Amino acid sequence: MRAAGHVFKYGDNVDTDVIIPARYLNSFDAKELASHAMVDIDPDFVKKVQPGDIIVANKNFGCGSSREHAPLCLKTAGVSCIIAETFARIFYRNAINIGLPIIECPEAAKGIEAGDEVEVDFDSGKIYDRTKGTEYQGQAFPEFMQKLIAAGGLVNYTNSKKK
Repeated sequence: MRAAGHVFKYGDNVDTDVIIPARYLNSFDAKELASHAMVDIDPDFVKKVQPGDIIVANKNFGCGSSREHAPLCLKTAGVSCIIAETFARIFYRNAINIGLPIIECPEAAKGIEAGDEVEVDFDSGKIYDRTKGTEYQGQAFPEFMQKLIAAGGLVNYTNSKKK
């Protein structure tokens, strides 16, 4: 399983309240939520993000409230993967539950820049910065996590097993 795209780069402590501000939570439509992703820290994000793009951040990405909409908002906007030095644990769980792969790799978080073209191989955990020709080693995704992501999240995976 792979992801490849251009990078949006953010710093430390990107809060779920910034990923999708509370004033937009009156909608349960994922596309509507995605149209407001990152608006307070990167007003051009929703205009520029393309399917497959990757977010790279520093420490504690997804901190703050346990806003479950945050990973869904980013996935629906087109983000295929998030790489960070560390994630808030609740964000980590929520992302995996909706099928958004995230990888902790401090070296990649520090070395990859905005606009770089990056490829992630989830089988091996290798992160390749095509722009710089640099390779980083993250954790390989266990087979069960790859199945969850391929199914589009935990609920879809569970429902497919009932059939």
